[in-house]
Amino acid sequence: MPDPIRILVADDHPVVRDGLIAMLGTQPDFQIAGSASTGSEVVRRTVELQPDILLLDLEMPEIDGVEALRQLRLIQPEIRVLVFTAFDTDERILGAVRAGARGYLLKGAPREEIFNAIRIVSQGGSLLQPVVAKKLIQRVAEVNQREQNKGLIESLTLREEEVLQLLARGMTNKEIASELVITERTVKFHVSSILRKMEKGNRTEAVRTAVELGLVKI
Repeated sequence: MPDPIRILVADDHPVVRDGLIAMLGTQPDFQIAGSASTGSEVVRRTVELQPDILLLDLEMPEIDGVEALRQLRLIQPEIRVLVFTAFDTDERILGAVRAGARGYLLKGAPREEIFNAIRIVSQGGSLLQPVVAKKLIQRVAEVNQREQNKGLIESLTLREEEVLQLLARGMTNKEIASELVITERTVKFHVSSILRKMEKGNRTEAVRTAVELGLVKI
């Protein structure tokens, strides 16, 4: 018979913590290694007890669960953490996953789902509830888009940004040249540079993308 999965239960609410311990104790392949009620205690007890799984709430006194995760990642990077919390905000989910959480469950999940998640994470797998996975995917997409926008904005010169804004206003090269007091040839050079950096085939596509990314206002 394989060794039981040793679990450290971390939650700042005594009733919730005791309830989790009692519930997990009904499973023959689970063993409660200990418990923690503060973020600092989570770090200390994890290092001390070396559990197979840390079942962690994010709302903890002293330091929160995400910060405890970050500290543990530096001290004990192999620790397998399953977040079990009421927080379902994008920032919290992304922060926990980035800090090293292997799984993320929301309180209110069915008992069998909790048991299953613990077993999966203990074996080196990862698990996110569908609602959590959806939020995480959306959040990552938003972050990636912002990074893309940032890179694009930084790649454009101040003059190119000015030209792009005037393009968005429907101005011709001649009108842009007059507005900026430069030659039409210089305008054409800037437009070509903008299209190359934005990887667009024409100015209409460039303007459309710039509007979608919030680079210009119409």
